[in-house]
Amino acid sequence: MPVTNTDAILWYNVGDFGDLGYAVPNFSNDVGTLNPQIFDFCNLVGQNLFGLMHHEDVDMRTPPSINTLRRVHKLYVRAGKILEGRAVPPGKLNMETLHVNPGGEVFRVYPVPYFKVRSDYMRRWAGLILVMLAEAMQHTENRKETEISTSFAGLMDQYLRRVYVNMAVELFGKGVDAAQSPGFLLTDEELAAYDPTKFFTGTELVDTVPSLSQVFTEDRLRVLREGVPTTTLPNLQPWPVNLTSYYANMASGDGAAAKDGESSTTGDRASFPAPTP
Repeated sequence: MPVTNTDAILWYNVGDFGDLGYAVPNFSNDVGTLNPQIFDFCNLVGQNLFGLMHHEDVDMRTPPSINTLRRVHKLYVRAGKILEGRAVPPGKLNMETLHVNPGGEVFRVYPVPYFKVRSDYMRRWAGLILVMLAEAMQHTENRKETEISTSFAGLMDQYLRRVYVNMAVELFGKGVDAAQSPGFLLTDEELAAYDPTKFFTGTELVDTVPSLSQVFTEDRLRVLREGVPTTTLPNLQPWPVNLTSYYANMASGDGAAAKDGESSTTGDRASFPAPTP
């Protein structure tokens, strides 16, 4: 389990993947679940994020291609349908077992490039989804043996919706109010008309060639693509450039404190209610 006092996204510091800034969601000490719905949801989203973050778009600072945006669109719709179809509202009886006590399953994580990703959009979206997965893995409803609630669905949906609204507003020019309205989806015509040159500055449309030595083959990624059981992971830490780690080092005297007067810096779809605090 992670050795950390923060829920920051974890650095998958394993072999070459560590050098390239791979990450996994912070599951804390919650390595598994009794809830098959949460297990399925984490696998679905984790595998899709894995595919998104191993696309060529992550290595470029120019706007993402329509290939990536269509995949984000499909994931948003697919995940929403799963949450809609499986979430049980408070007033409806949950299905319960009579004699069976399920043994549960160990979560699997799908390490993805994150900390060194050059695409601002894809890094931001991946960060939201990794936090969402951590929320799912640490959620109380992992004790529930068959159902998920509409409260759980709302918690998950807010992260996916934030990704989708950001994409719709900044890459397709949609208004915020329209993009945030219940049931909003980009149409096939709007997706087909994608043209970032309408909204981006000339500087944003130009980039230097990224390193070509950091592209893994399908065979090299095979183990990660199958998912890594949380119980087989080494002790993972947050990315070294992390505020919690920085201030912890200063408090322990391991870091150099700033002198007085100096500053120090470190680098068609259902809608769900917002989660209850």
